[in-house]
Amino acid sequence: MNESALTVHQTARPYGHPTAGHFAFVESPLPEPAAGGALVENLYWSVDPYHRELMDDVPGGFALDAPLEGRTIGRVVASRTPRLTEGEIVFHRQGWRTHSVVTPEEIRRLPRFDGVPLTAYLSVLGGTGLTAYVGLTRIARLREGEDLFVSAAAGGVGTATGRFARLLGVRRLVGSTGSAAKAGHLTREVGYDAAFDYHDGDAGDLLREAAPGGIDVCVDNVGGEQLAAAVRALRHHGRIVRVGTISQYNTPDAPPPRFDHADVVEKSLRIEGFHVRDHHHLQEELYEFAVPHLQSGRLTADETVVDGFEHIVDAFLGMLRGHNTGKIIVRDHTVRDGAEAGRGDR
Repeated sequence: MNESALTVHQTARPYGHPTAGHFAFVESPLPEPAAGGALVENLYWSVDPYHRELMDDVPGGFALDAPLEGRTIGRVVASRTPRLTEGEIVFHRQGWRTHSVVTPEEIRRLPRFDGVPLTAYLSVLGGTGLTAYVGLTRIARLREGEDLFVSAAAGGVGTATGRFARLLGVRRLVGSTGSAAKAGHLTREVGYDAAFDYHDGDAGDLLREAAPGGIDVCVDNVGGEQLAAAVRALRHHGRIVRVGTISQYNTPDAPPPRFDHADVVEKSLRIEGFHVRDHHHLQEELYEFAVPHLQSGRLTADETVVDGFEHIVDAFLGMLRGHNTGKIIVRDHTVRDGAEAGRGDR
């Protein structure tokens, strides 16, 4: 085990797109757990779009010149509590650092399912997958045979939403993304019937071409013109699930979307947003739904894995510019493919 630890700090507030200059890697002696705590050597880190929001001066945002937070999976390497055993694998939220000191209340033990890799607990079985599952089953209440449009469909939530929707019996599945290559990946690999590059024209025209008969549900990760296009395309009693607004994260001066508000009334539409943190009680239900499909091969975890903690900032910045397909995860150099998978106990 290394004798020193690295943490990532945010050093300044960005205006528009953040850069590497807004972060600093800080080296310190290896932390020692106090009585009742444990030291975790982190193995996998999640970088997520919501981190960009927290970089701004907002309530609950990141403090400057302090370690950042994020979803992380690690191994207990030193324990001063009988409630945490050295060698066990745990999930916690003290990410963006190589080592974390945690208490039993700050971790979650991960069930180990045969053939399911640890990275899945940061993608389709983690907050990303739970967001997709809650959006479809609780907010949209997607019904078999309905048509669905997903914006930012090639990202972590977008790919999970598409794959879950297929398992739930969606009829026509349409997505938007940021390149022709990603659009092709969505239709070839993820199960989308049609996908378009939003750079290719007016969002309303592109969505109308991809879904000429309209849509019943939209899972919106983008906002802006794509949200407005979805309002126009929705049929009577359509639903919009608002997950994120990535079109505005790095463009604070962007105008809000313009759409005919009368459509909301005349078509009896419902627009509802949610935070996944309010739905953690559905975690076991997600496992029951998704794990059998992962084990059978009907469900695939779409992931872009970056090796090396030293690349975590680059991975985050690349995600904000759409360089990933699926969920982006940073992996420690010591982890070998499959080394932590397949040791099931359930």
